[in-house]
Amino acid sequence: MSQFPAVAASDADTEMLPAVSDGLIRLEQVGLTYPGPPPVDALRPCDLTIGTGEYVAIVGPSGSGKSTLLNVLGLLDKPTTGRYLLDGHDTSLMSEGKRTTLRAKTIGFVFQSFHLMPHRTAEENVALALVYQGTPAKVRRERAREMLEHVGLSHRIGAVPTTLSGGERQRVAIARALAATPSLLLCDEPTGNLDSKTAASVMETLDELNRNGLTILIITHDQTVADHAGRTVTIRDGILSED
Repeated sequence: MSQFPAVAASDADTEMLPAVSDGLIRLEQVGLTYPGPPPVDALRPCDLTIGTGEYVAIVGPSGSGKSTLLNVLGLLDKPTTGRYLLDGHDTSLMSEGKRTTLRAKTIGFVFQSFHLMPHRTAEENVALALVYQGTPAKVRRERAREMLEHVGLSHRIGAVPTTLSGGERQRVAIARALAATPSLLLCDEPTGNLDSKTAASVMETLDELNRNGLTILIITHDQTVADHAGRTVTIRDGILSED
């Protein structure tokens, strides 16, 4: 695979989102409580720093708060306490519109369910990730083909999801997540719907992306998946801990 391209922030982006901290991810006493009755402390106030290029697994049993943490890190949910800095930008000070812009520029998502459009080809599914950025159609197609080649699927660009294996569908989903050249890839149980052999192939793809410099954070309950990461953080009852 070729070196994963980095994204240079424009002057306009820098002005809109002033950098105030080192590290790609930094949580400072971040917590999230869902209102009741009774209120639920889904994520207890915690500190966490993840540097650029790290490969981190977040592990814990069902109901431990993994999905809540993913939603906070992905700027899908706003914490009720603390401060979350992403790529040096204080998201706690942003409007929802600016959070959406930062999410689109910085984060790619890979889910357990592939979320592919069933009647669109692999190329079209990947290209859809760039539609809302106003990218011209020709550039979208070129970028989609480049990303599919990047994950080893250049021979399947015209295939629809129903003709793809589970591993191929997940690699299409990874290519789609990479289309906007994110700084961070958030993966939620990326091998949960795959057999062990196919899961190993998908993990090899993620390993290679990390070796090429992409920061990856995987939410998983599977220790085999977590072992691919260079660092493991545990969450239980909404409390983060790290050996």
